[in-house]
Amino acid sequence: MRGFRDRMISRTSVKDTIQTQASHRFKPTNGASTLALLSTAAVALGGCTEFPRDVQSLLIPTFHRSEIIGFVAGVGTTFAAVPDLVAMVRHRSAAGINPRMAAIMGTFQIVWVYYGLLIASRPVVLWNLIAVLINFASVGAFGYFLRRERSRKRFLND
Repeated sequence: MRGFRDRMISRTSVKDTIQTQASHRFKPTNGASTLALLSTAAVALGGCTEFPRDVQSLLIPTFHRSEIIGFVAGVGTTFAAVPDLVAMVRHRSAAGINPRMAAIMGTFQIVWVYYGLLIASRPVVLWNLIAVLINFASVGAFGYFLRRERSRKRFLND
């Protein structure tokens, strides 16, 4: 059976090996190679006679391709606030959570909903409505748990 020191040495060496391998794989590029890549992409795109059009989806003919992409892209940004909400409910505490960001995001997502209605974009409206509900639920949960913690402290101090 190996001792604590032997395990720590092996963990350190494994960590160093992984970092060394990662640094060899992901070497930063110089400016010339980046410029060459961008130039090649510009030439390739410039040769196109027409950019891809927004056509009907093959999967759901009532939607356009841009709407399908909008629905997929909306998943990540919509559910970004869920981990904070889940952590508050799971720990039954508002500790470590800042409600300002959720309140600001919820407020501006209402503007996004209005914008989605103006341009008649179902993905923008749908995902931002869900995000508004999640963010304001986070603010509400923060207020609930904060009041609960303060009343508990007052009860213990009295």
